[in-house]
Amino acid sequence: MLTDWERHGAQVPLTRTIIETEPPTHVGTIFTARTGVRRITFDDRMEVVVWRPPAEGLYGLVRLEKRGRTVTGWAEIEIRPLTAGGSEIQWREELRLRGLPRALDPVVAAAGRLLFGRALTRLLRP
Repeated sequence: MLTDWERHGAQVPLTRTIIETEPPTHVGTIFTARTGVRRITFDDRMEVVVWRPPAEGLYGLVRLEKRGRTVTGWAEIEIRPLTAGGSEIQWREELRLRGLPRALDPVVAAAGRLLFGRALTRLLRP
């Protein structure tokens, strides 16, 4: 499931996810993806600010605001049912790392696409 936040962490190397609110996911759910080794870590703290599960005639949407000291920005996962069956998934993200110059934004974005694209592929495997 795309919103199984703990599984997200398991797909990203050296990362684990810490859920800070009670399930199920809803607006206000907060979780942190902690990446690193031993004492060298950084946190990607996120809050669900839009939670709309797919329903008859409506696409699903979850929007996460990144609220960490190091990682900022947002991510959206959109799920659109297809008429022939199945679904189309769109993942959009704006990722910033505090302390890095804006000139490095394209490098951070490319790394994010690679990392999150692989994670999404793994999450969707049967």
